[in-house]
Amino acid sequence: MSKYDGEEILVVPRSLFDELGSFQGLTTDTERYVPAILDPANNFFMDRESAENDPSHKQIIPYSLFRCRNRYLHYVRGKSGGESRLHTQGSLGIGGHINPVDERSDPLGRATYMAGVAREIDEEISLPSQPEQQIVALLNDDSNPVGRVHLGVVHLFEIETEEAQAREDALSELQFKSADDLKGPLYDSLESWSRFCVDALDEF
Repeated sequence: MSKYDGEEILVVPRSLFDELGSFQGLTTDTERYVPAILDPANNFFMDRESAENDPSHKQIIPYSLFRCRNRYLHYVRGKSGGESRLHTQGSLGIGGHINPVDERSDPLGRATYMAGVAREIDEEISLPSQPEQQIVALLNDDSNPVGRVHLGVVHLFEIETEEAQAREDALSELQFKSADDLKGPLYDSLESWSRFCVDALDEF
C-alpha cells in the first residue's frame, strides 16, 4: 500500500512554470505566476505517490509566514511530519498540499486554493483570531529532490499577539524569533525555502 494512501494533490505542469519564467530561489513577482497557476485550465489533482517522483509536474504548496511586530513564527520539523526529507530542519512556513476536499465552485480556482490554505493552517496551529494576509512571493528550489517537485506560494499573515500554538507533534519548539536571530544563529538550520524567505524579509 502507498504511504500516501491514495492522496491526490494539486499540481501544474513544469512546462507551465518554465513558460512563465522559471527561477531559482524566491521571486516577489506574484502577478506573473499566481493567476496562471491557480487557473483551473492549468492545474489538476494528481496521485501524490506519482507526483513525488515526477519533476515534470510541480506540486502547489502554500507556505504561510506569521509576523508579529517584526518577529516571525519559527519551528523545528518533528519526525512525525509527512515529509521525512525535511525532518529536524528549522522552518518558518506553515502549509501543505491542496487536496480535492478543498474544491470549491470557482471558475478562477482561487477559492479552492484559499480553502486549502485555511485548512492546512487550522490543522497545524491555533491562532487567537483570523489575521490579515497577502501573497508576497513564490519559492522554487531545483537543487534538491524535494524542491524539484514543489512550487511554494508565500503568504504573509500579520498577527497582533504571539499566541500561536502547535496542533501537531510535527511542529516542535514553536516560538517567535527576531529577524536578527533568523539571519544569524538559526540560519544554517533552516530548510531552503525558509532561508530564501529570510533573505527577502525586507521585501515583504
